[in-house]
Amino acid sequence: MRKRHYEQRHSRIGAFTFAELLVVLVVISLFVLMAQIHLFGVLRENTFKAQVQEFVATMQMAVNAAAETGRRYEVTIDLDEQSYTLREYTLPELQAENPEEEIILQNNFAESCRVVQVLFDDLTQTDEQYRVANFRVGPVGWQSGGKIVLLDISDGSKGEWQPYSVVVGRLNRIVRLEKGDVQLLRPKTKNELPF
Repeated sequence: MRKRHYEQRHSRIGAFTFAELLVVLVVISLFVLMAQIHLFGVLRENTFKAQVQEFVATMQMAVNAAAETGRRYEVTIDLDEQSYTLREYTLPELQAENPEEEIILQNNFAESCRVVQVLFDDLTQTDEQYRVANFRVGPVGWQSGGKIVLLDISDGSKGEWQPYSVVVGRLNRIVRLEKGDVQLLRPKTKNELPF
């Protein structure tokens, strides 16, 4: 009888332990699932930020190299291909005879980062016909300023995509990233100047 009582008690304890084990496994699984969801969100956000920072660094590299070497460079942004190319050019106009020799860097934007518009400070902008924008820089600075508007589409669940603007100024050598679709300062014409 004592043996039977011990077996019943031991089997109840074993069953209780198995139930506890199942509950613990379910709780751990939920924590892992929540951590994965959070991690994927962080990785998507970092992918956009990494893409934009890499693009800004390329623009900054072009202007710094032009100032240091005295050469001219061009960053070409292709809205259809969602790509950009940095190249050095030596001819007055960049010719397509052998463009592969001049390419320094070529990169594509990731799925989470979309270029939607380029607006120059002379109000020339990309549209349905004009889908490639060229930013040229020489030893004295950028040929023209402007902004490149990018969308962070990494978090499409909210339905709102966050715009960011990469701003290129004619008068300074700093390429900056700003949140939102910023207002572009443009040069004044002779008629607009008070003196």
